[in-house]
Amino acid sequence: MIKVNNAMKRFVVAAAMAMIVALGGFSSKAQSKYGADSAECIKYLSYYTEYFKQKNYDEALPNWRKAYKICPPQARQSIFTDGTTLVRRLINKNMANKLYRAALIDTLMTLHDTRVEYYPKYTVSALNNKGTDIVNFYKGDSEKIYKGTEEIISKIGAEAKGSLLLWNLNSAIELFQGEELDAEKVINTYQRNIALIDESKPSNDAEKESLAKVRSDMEGLFIGSRVASCDNLIALFTPRYEADPDNLDLVTNIVKMMSSTEDCIDNDLYLNAVTSMHKLNPSAQSAYFLYRLNAARNNKDVAVKYMEETLASSELDVATLAGYNYEFATYCVKNSMPSKGFAAAQKAADLDESFKGKAFFLMGTIWGSTSCGGDEIARRSPYWVACDYMQKAKAADPSLADECNRMIGQYSVYFPKTEDAFMYDLTNGQSYTVSCGGMRAVTTVRTQK
Repeated sequence: MIKVNNAMKRFVVAAAMAMIVALGGFSSKAQSKYGADSAECIKYLSYYTEYFKQKNYDEALPNWRKAYKICPPQARQSIFTDGTTLVRRLINKNMANKLYRAALIDTLMTLHDTRVEYYPKYTVSALNNKGTDIVNFYKGDSEKIYKGTEEIISKIGAEAKGSLLLWNLNSAIELFQGEELDAEKVINTYQRNIALIDESKPSNDAEKESLAKVRSDMEGLFIGSRVASCDNLIALFTPRYEADPDNLDLVTNIVKMMSSTEDCIDNDLYLNAVTSMHKLNPSAQSAYFLYRLNAARNNKDVAVKYMEETLASSELDVATLAGYNYEFATYCVKNSMPSKGFAAAQKAADLDESFKGKAFFLMGTIWGSTSCGGDEIARRSPYWVACDYMQKAKAADPSLADECNRMIGQYSVYFPKTEDAFMYDLTNGQSYTVSCGGMRAVTTVRTQK
């Protein structure tokens, strides 16, 4: 007796059913779905499907070909999904036969496109699979990969796989390096693909992590390619900015791109774009950034304006506000604005204990470099105040003691002599009010010993 295994039983049953259908006829609806030769269509669908389930792909292939030829596209979607599996195997088996392989790849692409046409509900899945096949089977052909993935991305946008967005950018860069694509196109591709990743909605943590890696890889690839040289960005974005300076999306893009490009923030376009961005969407952060940019370019009045705007913001926490006040104080001192510097240093000390030592030290140096008019005592009195602040500084921060003592020693040399103070009816320890340079302080008289 011949033994029949389960797989063979299933195949025999499927074949028998196909024959019953062929002999028994169909309704008009069945004939419409399976075509004019519906019996043959169903027969070969049954044959190839049974082999396919058994992973007997060699036997499935000729039966699938018959079904694909006879059956209309709407007969069954699996004709296309199963067909891509079979054709991929055939492509890999025929790597040495370039002409045949090329024809098979064309067939594979047609399967994806036909599936999209007749089963639009599955467009995203079909096109993502097509993109993967384009990348895998057109390796080395940057133009085909770029054009193929570009077409897919244009259709499904943020639903495109992250890997396709990365390959799309990679192929664009390769075409740029071969002088087949200009820098503007590559830059636009990069910006669009990054935006699509940011728009995508991962369904779980694994997808979220994968997209984050793709984004990081894309940024690294773009920066490493040096497509976006500063000169390229200036040439690309200057006319765009001039045509539409109040476009927040545009100026934000300009700032992002130029910020990520080496040595590309010291130019008029960047400064103008940041200024526009702040005007359209003001914040303490952008005001502070404008202070730094203008300070670096020696635009003192503008820098002061933006830092004062920063310090007036309610967005900052106390520690940040104290730090910014101290930074502003040092800037004012370096740029001959002692009264502003003194006020900012005092604010820093008031806001945060940790700033007291260095803030008092700075306030002492401000008084020590202040020139007051008037009589002999009035001219020398700022040194008393300077020493007062040095004493406060080392009390607040003992690590400053040596430097404070050194400064006290320097300032003490300029104290008035005892006889000079006597001439003005002043003695050691007497209270004295100093007012000049927009500052005022109450101190005590000290004379040279």
